[in-house]
This record gives sequence, C-alpha cells and structure tokens, in this order.
Amino acid sequence: MAGGGIVPQRGGKVYEGGITAFVVVTCLVAAMGGLIFGYDIGVSGGVTSMASFLKKFFPSVFKKMQNDSGSENEYCKFDSELLTLFTSSLYVAALVASFIASTITRVFGRKISMFLGGVVFLLGSILNGAAVNIEMLIIGRLLLGVGVGFANQSVPVYLSEMAPAKIRGALNIGFQMAITIGILVAQLVNYGTAKIEGGWGWRVSLALAGVPAILMTLGSLFLPDTPNSIIERGGNDKAKEMLQKIRGTKNVDDEFQDLVDATEAAKKVEHPWRTITQPRYRPQFIMCILIPFFQQLTGINVIMFYAPVLFKTLGFGDDASLMSAVITGTVNVIATLVSIFSVDRFGRRILFLEGGAQMIICQIAVGIMIGLKFGVTGEGTLSKFDANFILFLICAYVAAFAWSWGPLGWLVPSEICPLEIRSAGQAINVSVNMLFTFVIAQIFLFMLCHMKFGLFFFFAGFAIIMTIFVYFFIPETKNVPIEEMNRVWKAHWFWGKYIPDDALIAANVELYANKATA
Repeated sequence: MAGGGIVPQRGGKVYEGGITAFVVVTCLVAAMGGLIFGYDIGVSGGVTSMASFLKKFFPSVFKKMQNDSGSENEYCKFDSELLTLFTSSLYVAALVASFIASTITRVFGRKISMFLGGVVFLLGSILNGAAVNIEMLIIGRLLLGVGVGFANQSVPVYLSEMAPAKIRGALNIGFQMAITIGILVAQLVNYGTAKIEGGWGWRVSLALAGVPAILMTLGSLFLPDTPNSIIERGGNDKAKEMLQKIRGTKNVDDEFQDLVDATEAAKKVEHPWRTITQPRYRPQFIMCILIPFFQQLTGINVIMFYAPVLFKTLGFGDDASLMSAVITGTVNVIATLVSIFSVDRFGRRILFLEGGAQMIICQIAVGIMIGLKFGVTGEGTLSKFDANFILFLICAYVAAFAWSWGPLGWLVPSEICPLEIRSAGQAINVSVNMLFTFVIAQIFLFMLCHMKFGLFFFFAGFAIIMTIFVYFFIPETKNVPIEEMNRVWKAHWFWGKYIPDDALIAANVELYANKATA
C-alpha cells in the first residue's frame, strides 16, 4: 500500500450546472493577477545583464564583466550581495504581505486583495522606472513585493472557488499561464530595450511593470465576489444568485448547502492559524509547506531570474543571452498549455511524476556538460554545438517544470484546504514560496561561484526527493469538489489516520441521510 497515493474517484458528489462563459471569462480576468508576478521574474534577470544598468547601480559587477583577459572565473562574475539584494528584496516583502493579505482576503473578500495588490505594484513600478539611486530601486522592489504577496494570496483561492470541479485544474492553471506570459513579455521587452541607445532602456523595462498592474487593478473592479466569500460575510441570498449565474442553472441547492455548511463550520473557528496545526488538518498543513518548498528547490527561479546572466556566464554574447532567455520563456508558455489541457484529464499525480523525472535528467545533464567544459576553475569556452545543446536541455527542463511543479504548486494547495483554514493555508503556501524564492535568489550567484557546476546536481538531488514524496504522499484530487476534499485524505494510506470520521460526516450528513431513506 505504500506505493499508492491514488484515491478512487467514485462517490464524489456531482453538482448541477455546467461550464458557463461567465465563469470562464471571470477566471481569465482574475488570472491576470499572475502577470505582475511573471513580469517581475522575467524583467529582473534581463536588466541585471544590461551594462548600462550595472554601471549605474552595480559598478563592481560591471568592472568584472569588462574583464576580457580570459583569467576571470566565469562562475563568479556576477557574485555581488547588492545585486542579489535587488532581485530578492521583493520576495521578503511578498512574504510579509501574504500574512496581511490573508486577513483582508478572509474579512473583505478576494477581489479587494487583488485591487490592493495591483495599486501597490503600480507604485513600485513607477519608483523603479524613475530610480536614480540604489535606495529608490530597493524601495520600489519592496512595493512590488507587497503587490505580489497580495495577488498570490488571493488569485489562486478565487479561481479554485469560482471554477466547477471538473475544470478547476484548467482554470486555476490560468494563474500560472499568466505568470509564464508575464515572464515571456518581460524577456521580449528586455531584448528590445537593451538595444536602446543612450543606456536608459532598463528604465523602460522596469516601468512597464505598471501595465500588468493596471490590468489587474481595473480587472478586479469588475470581478464578482466568489459565493464562498459572499456567504462568509453574511450575504446568503446574493451568494446563491451568484452561484446560479456561474453554474448556469437555477438548481444549485446541493452545492449551495454544502457551501453554507462549510461556512458555518468555518465561523466556529476563531483562530485559523492555530486551527491549521491541529492533527485533523495535518495533510493540508504539510502540503502547504512542502509543495511550495519543493517548487522552489526545483531550481526553476535560477533559470527564470538569472537566465540572461546564466547564459552570459556560459559564454553567450549579450544578444544571444537575452534571446536564449526569450526562447526558454516561449517554451515555458507552450508547456503550460500542455498542463491546462491535461490536468483535468490525466490528473495531478502523473504530471508531477513525469515532470519530476524529466527535470532530474536535464539538471544532471546540464551539470555534466558545464563541468566538462568549465571544470572547477571556471575557465573555458563553449562551442556553438555545446551552447545549443545546453540551451536544449534547459528548455526541456523548463518544459517539465511548466507542466508539473509550476502550475500544480499553486493549484494543489489552493484546492485542498477546507474553508475554515483556506486563507491561512494559502498564506502559508505563499509565504513559504516567497521565503525560499528569496533564499534561492539571494544565494544563487554565491552558490554558482562556489559550488560551480555542482549547483545543478544540488537541484537534481532535490528533484529526486520531491518526486519520491509525490509518489507516496500526494493523492489524486482531480474532479473532486473542493468542499469534499477530506474524502480524498481519508482514503489515503498514510494521511487517512489524521482525518476523523466527523470531518466527512459533518459535511455530508444530509446527503447520506437522504440516501439511507430513499
């Protein structure tokens, strides 16, 4: 039994209603919240490889770049604490903001958090575009982080609550799709602005972060609240009308009653942060910590933050390094589409497992290639074939992440928590994600300098651990209504012992009573 995490899908409640254009459009608008996160991930690596930007804010790194003697250790050219602080400061702010956003999301609704996130992110983009010193740059990054924290807290929860169970995966992955589009757009912008004469192209790249912020802010004004959120604030009649609208049918009594029951149970919980640590919520608590932890330890943000820097380190020219980043960004978008069309058909586990295996192979192969060409001294060059093969391996790695840990790292934590701990669970998910995003961003250039090609083996080792973890401990959640998720945990070989019988009976007492008397 130890090998099984799969739970049979029979017995799940099937609600009335179908897939409406209203719910699809609503979820697409909400998913735009991912654009701000994606644009920032893509833009930071590009501007930190621009000579004019480095010369103005990071002259020590610029000086290392100008050393063409061939004796400079290629692994260490970009090792600068101040440079990594520029990239990683955003994620400290996002971590702190996610806890504040948790309370606002629960008390005032999901769309308010989206609106606030968009406004603060817009302010940060203005400050970054106008920066004249490192202090302005860092303050702007901190404001961007607050915006990201609010968006990442509210958007995945909003999408999971609005979507019908049978396409919840696809609609929720719209958030990850928006992230990948944001990354690609930023990489294209960087490629264009790097060619601007006069050395001010980086200002355009940073300031254009305001565009997705405006889209998210305006979009949030027109979004409806989720039925769950409306019920939480006492608007049962309005919530039922909204549920009828998004399901396209008047017959929503079963689903509405389950939402009301879940809300009543949630209201009895006065301290969600204390509650989520109780044994009955142990599966959700562990998943909301380990899934985002593992997502960052895949090493993906090494590629996405520092793609131009990494390719430049490996000997690609200025244009070639930026274009290589664009290529990986394009692969990222296309592979995310694979996940959208397959996650509700084949399930979460198969994508996790296949993606993990592919990432392991690619990380090890990249490490071997770089080790053979640069050794431990960091001195060496790549032939055109070698450079193209490494680019191919990195693209294969990005594709694997984009249809597995990328979207599923946001989808699974947002769909597994019952309402009474949902905001707390998502806050933990976001904060752990941001914490380790910060850690990786802060230490990557240092690790590259000191671990050299062994860095890729380091991430491959974690990919092995997380793939084993998925195989044994993550059950299949496709097509399971979000308020019935405890049934999945109860049937699991390991987690079942933590789920008391009343966790199932309380949510389904009327259903089973009706069946017994029928």
